[in-house]
Amino acid sequence: MNKKILSLFIGLMALTVSTSQAQEFKLGLKGGINRSFGGEIDANDSNNPGRYTDETFTPDGKIGFHVGGWAQVNFGKFFVRPELVYSEVKSEYVFPGSTSLYEVTEFSVPLLVGYNVWGPLDIYAGPAYKNIIDATMEKLEPVNDPPQVVVQNTPFTAQVGAKVEFGSFGLDVRYEKSLSSADIQGVDFLNDGVIGGINRADITDGRYDQLIVSLTFKLFDTANKNKRRRRGGSCYF
Repeated sequence: MNKKILSLFIGLMALTVSTSQAQEFKLGLKGGINRSFGGEIDANDSNNPGRYTDETFTPDGKIGFHVGGWAQVNFGKFFVRPELVYSEVKSEYVFPGSTSLYEVTEFSVPLLVGYNVWGPLDIYAGPAYKNIIDATMEKLEPVNDPPQVVVQNTPFTAQVGAKVEFGSFGLDVRYEKSLSSADIQGVDFLNDGVIGGINRADITDGRYDQLIVSLTFKLFDTANKNKRRRRGGSCYF
């Protein structure tokens, strides 16, 4: 795990715990699916338009997944919620005669500020620190050592969403927006002899946004610390 991310999350947890003495403190796990949006590849016909394409391509977002943990401190109807999340994000480019899967693995540390609208319904927004672990695209040359795709030039994104909680379980839906600017990266694709297929190209935008849907599970809640402990366990629900 990236040491900067771990240090940041530990710092956030320490701050959360230190302020939780007079406030409600929650701790839990999360997991779910995500769908990506965005990206662009501009093909180059290499001065041979009958052989290679010069079209511009955008990808089809695919379903990825994420798992992680969260903590939350409530201040009346307001709350602060740091998280640590591992995600795999996927999209697919469809070229003439071939396809290429774009896959990114990442760790992110959202720091969210929210408000309880009514009963179980909360809304929130905030920044997220994102560390890209791996970013690959199929059929890039050299095949035995393909280049990493440039995803971001700043490690921050923005998230906004809403969640509901019923007992120990919850549903969380949010949108994540990249705060990076687009970087151009020249690449070569394995053509496989396809007439009119892709050869040389520029990845003009390797960024992506995400729609993220999570199921959450509460492990601990100080609001219930005076309730009877579950037999055989040390967590309160």
